[in-house]
Amino acid sequence: MKFDCIIVGGGIVGLATALRLSAAPHHKKVLVIEKEVEVAKHQTGNNSGVIHSGIYYKPGSLKATNCITGYHQLINFCRNNDVPFDLCGKIIVATEEKELQALKNIGERGEQNGLTGLKHLSKEELKEYEPHVVGIAGILVPQTGIVDYAVVARKYAQVLQQQGGEIRFGEKVIEIQDNQGTQVVITQKGSYNASLVINCAGLYSDKVARLTSKKVDVKIIPFRGEYFKLRKEKEYLVKNLIYPVPDPNFPFLGVHFTRMMKGGVEAGPNAVLAFQREGYKKSDINLSELAESLAWPGFQKVMAKYWRTGLGEMYRSFSKAAFTKALQKLIPEIEEHDLVEGGAGVRAQACDRTGGLVDDFMILEEAHAINVCNAPSPAATSSLAIGETVANLALKRF
Repeated sequence: MKFDCIIVGGGIVGLATALRLSAAPHHKKVLVIEKEVEVAKHQTGNNSGVIHSGIYYKPGSLKATNCITGYHQLINFCRNNDVPFDLCGKIIVATEEKELQALKNIGERGEQNGLTGLKHLSKEELKEYEPHVVGIAGILVPQTGIVDYAVVARKYAQVLQQQGGEIRFGEKVIEIQDNQGTQVVITQKGSYNASLVINCAGLYSDKVARLTSKKVDVKIIPFRGEYFKLRKEKEYLVKNLIYPVPDPNFPFLGVHFTRMMKGGVEAGPNAVLAFQREGYKKSDINLSELAESLAWPGFQKVMAKYWRTGLGEMYRSFSKAAFTKALQKLIPEIEEHDLVEGGAGVRAQACDRTGGLVDDFMILEEAHAINVCNAPSPAATSSLAIGETVANLALKRF
């Protein structure tokens, strides 16, 4: 079967890309191949459901530009397609003097990225928004919201199919061959031909990229984020979203509180090395994938640099008391028995050979392939903008 584009991966970025391509002038025949039996099974369906404002990201970076653009596109899509969301706002809280400069820098970044209505909060003003928070200063970010990204992804898929796009489930891509310029995508169930392959495979994006290119010099390192939930009777402690000031040297936002679109309040996540790429439980271990992570020279440098932070995250993973203590920095009233086991997500973090945890989105182009090799948070918020960016790269080929 011949298509214009085959997209590998039925997560939110792959679906958004397919959506943009199928809606383009001179309608393109698009196929999405997904190894699971439904969309949004991994990063898309296991994240915290936050609509990010773009306040953290370096002005001019792909993260910043795609997040700001994608934010507005996502809101419009949800409104036009009856997908529930809530722009409830969030507060970023400094609990120590040493965090005040970083908080100030975050506010300045937000303004440079075009955010309006940011409000700098005093210790007393924090209580007006979150009565149970203890901090010395904060920023209110009114643009931040919540949504269920699995619902968004299913709606993308529905609209895509209405536009003539196809999705094949339960098919894992095992090989991509070049046959005189035609790309032959082979799964365990059959083969499909296309002029162009677009790789949006998330946790396996580096492996899929290596099927079309020998120049891929990054490795996906899987980091598991584990959540607790507040007991129903303690949900009153959190009105909306409460974040700490993040460590500027570590690409994670720290444990925080998130009111969920489907109900309840999540607390977390921590960030620990997952022992397999889809390792949602501590007991999930794939020795081959773990060995690949540990053997990667770049990750060895990351471990050498961040071993103290990593040990702290690992300790919190196994100690509910330590996890509770981290949360108590923001809400001292939280007690260990207020937390019940929540879910977990695995983040596909690209790591280069020199030890850099790739912070920005990474899109690598080949003659007959486009590889989205790093699409961390805020990729879900940015999905339609990333999809548009990738689709425009693809349309130049036709």
